[in-house]
Amino acid sequence: MNNAKILIIEDDSPIADLLSYGLSMEGFQTRIAASGASGMSAIQLFQPDLLLLDWMLPDQSGLEICKKVTSEYNIPILMITAKSDITDKVLGLEFGADDYITKPFDLREVIARVRTILRRVEQANTGHKEEANTEVYSFHDIEILAEERLVKKSSHDIELTPKEYDLLMTLVRNPGRTFTRSELLDIVWGYHFAGDTRTVDTHIQRLRKKLDAPEYITTVFGIGYKFKKQVLQHDT
Repeated sequence: MNNAKILIIEDDSPIADLLSYGLSMEGFQTRIAASGASGMSAIQLFQPDLLLLDWMLPDQSGLEICKKVTSEYNIPILMITAKSDITDKVLGLEFGADDYITKPFDLREVIARVRTILRRVEQANTGHKEEANTEVYSFHDIEILAEERLVKKSSHDIELTPKEYDLLMTLVRNPGRTFTRSELLDIVWGYHFAGDTRTVDTHIQRLRKKLDAPEYITTVFGIGYKFKKQVLQHDT
């Protein structure tokens, strides 16, 4: 995906210009936005394949942008942060970021991470096309339509973020199998983020709340999570 479109939301002009130049030299199309507001507008106009999002913006937090983007779009996000505290990094992941990189950074590492995220997205999309997308999963009053990436409860749509949906489908497609938190990080987030499995717990809590069916995604204490096998109906 060398011709992928990258939107850089960064108010530090030298950093934004460096990122734009480096990514352009690798064949990517880039656009720069210096604030959260202009970034949100650019998303609609530019329709990027990936966001490079600064944590600290002049008009609003990058976390707020991250939250808005993941609730409205299916765009992967690589956060750029000057914060080195692990809690802040985990918070970014919990708000929907796919990965983060800390300033000061090596441009080559940024490009490598961008390629990794885009490759993962491309593989996921290819996999979804190859799957029997007429799959329908149902349990209790909940129905999952794989072709539309849509989840309904009592015929009403449930708004899930892309990560919440992918996490749910990982469990639902493997009923009865226990996944460790690290495995779920690796499958859903696409990399092993050692020691920071709290983001999985947070997403599981949100899933249970949105589905209003906490008994179906069960905790295997000391290990991870699984979906109850006996309650699931699967049609193709």
